[in-house]
Amino acid sequence: MVHFTKLHGNGNDFILIDEYNEQIIDDEKKAEFTLKYCDRRFGIGADGVLFLGRSNIAHIRMRIYNSDGTQAEMCGNGVRCLVKYALDKGYIKEKGSVETLAGVLPISSKKGDKTWICVNMGKPQFQRTKIPAKGTGEFLNVAMHGYVVSAINTGVPHAVVFVDSLDDPELMQEAPKIRNDGIFPKGTNVNFVKVNSGDEITIRTYERGVEGETLSCGTGSVACAAIAHRLGMTGNNVKVNTKGGELRITLTDDAAYMEGQAQRVFEGNI
Repeated sequence: MVHFTKLHGNGNDFILIDEYNEQIIDDEKKAEFTLKYCDRRFGIGADGVLFLGRSNIAHIRMRIYNSDGTQAEMCGNGVRCLVKYALDKGYIKEKGSVETLAGVLPISSKKGDKTWICVNMGKPQFQRTKIPAKGTGEFLNVAMHGYVVSAINTGVPHAVVFVDSLDDPELMQEAPKIRNDGIFPKGTNVNFVKVNSGDEITIRTYERGVEGETLSCGTGSVACAAIAHRLGMTGNNVKVNTKGGELRITLTDDAAYMEGQAQRVFEGNI
């Protein structure tokens, strides 16, 4: 029997397996487990699975598998869900750190009616070699598949496209062309962005590994805010509206900070 907890960050939902005290799912079986139980009709249903473990270099460790069974380097909404669970269990205090494949991320939290969690997402990487994308220099305003595309790495690769309207039904049908373009050796997530003002944007995200639109994407929200700021469209404090709720992004010279909520939904046994 395997105990699980279901959580979500702005509707981006995850199954969490607590391996803090012992390994529950063998590493070679984690992808198979994820494929089976992320299925929304024959499983529990989720965008991915979070495995929480101990770390030698941080307070806790996160491993995340997308719903297609692939392992991701990091996930912003996933980190907040992991931290929410760890706070409730007493594994981590209001200030701490999380080890991910993208590095160690410092976190802080504040409790009220709802728990708000702030994650230091590190410094966004604009250079093509860091995204990764073929070529040299930064990846800004490149014509691709009928769109003007910019790209960045905020823990995982993200392509960012600014549009006048997010209501176009073609957007999510067009996204796979960019997501799978050969210029991105590891593929990329794809974000469509409408700039509302100098401090607010609204986005829709097609996620690599989910292979579809999610209600929210933490790394995508950071990516869109960072690109918008880089292109002079917004300031360095940006409210990002996603279908599942809002995130607050703060950009400094050294890092990007993502602040948002995370909530437990239910738990059970498999």
